[in-house]
Amino acid sequence: MTKEIFKSNIIFQKKKIINLTCILFVGLFLLSCKTKTAVESSNNKDSLVVDSLLMDSIKLDKSSSLPKDANANLSINERVDFYEHALIHPKFEHLKMKSTIKIETGNSIPTLDALIYIENNQKIWMNLSFIVNAARGIATPEGIKAYEKYNRTYIDSDFDYLNNLLNIDFINYPTLQKLLMGRTFIPIRDSQYILSKNMEGYYMVSRKTQTIGSPTAERPSREYRVFLKYSDSFDLMEVELLDPVSGDELQINYENWQNFSNYRMPEYVKIIIKGSKTGQILIENTKFEDLKIQTPYSVPKNYTKIEIQ
Repeated sequence: MTKEIFKSNIIFQKKKIINLTCILFVGLFLLSCKTKTAVESSNNKDSLVVDSLLMDSIKLDKSSSLPKDANANLSINERVDFYEHALIHPKFEHLKMKSTIKIETGNSIPTLDALIYIENNQKIWMNLSFIVNAARGIATPEGIKAYEKYNRTYIDSDFDYLNNLLNIDFINYPTLQKLLMGRTFIPIRDSQYILSKNMEGYYMVSRKTQTIGSPTAERPSREYRVFLKYSDSFDLMEVELLDPVSGDELQINYENWQNFSNYRMPEYVKIIIKGSKTGQILIENTKFEDLKIQTPYSVPKNYTKIEIQ
């Protein structure tokens, strides 16, 4: 391969990385995007803390009359035990992950090296590289910021903007952090789901379509059919969300859970998008560290802000 061909190939691959950068965090649901420049509680295994808002959402109504076939093979106490294990978030301060990211969108995109750092409830910082540093971004409860070096462009967005972009309505900072760490990231209310158990683990199916996000004047609420699968040890294995109106579907699989520090983390996270936008991404987490690191982020001079459409 001549130097000219090699150079051309590197430039082509960098252009593909821009698509990932445009949706750097919510874009772990990698969808192709078009850009337009604009001026403008503890247990015997883990030390855990229960998300109070989430636990409020799954309080059991023991007086409710459920269909005879619903939750038939689980007692009230067994269901409470499941919720206390499955719908909790690890107690931690910071988490550093070395990862590789493989994207499939019908185009040739190289495997990317990623350094992901999570500071609990505060920020998610990510640095992506392909041969050299290619992109960097940071997510906070206020929104996301990211820039890429090839075209010298950057984005500065709140989560509502990205929800509109990706045609979903439930992503915010807590949701994103839980999704990356393999925790239940949608609200679960016992009366709205059928919970069952077999030799492989636990299954939850929504009784009817569920409203997950909060509607706005610009973005009406969407409803989803929901399916969740957990292992016998309460590890989240699969999430499927289907919008029956549009046919859009999101599927997330978690595999090879590992003990780390005082909790568990998935080695593999596979995200599949079907419907009006398609694509999939495989995140392989190769190393976990309980380590606080510096997370520099500043947009270099003379970068152009972009609008994602």
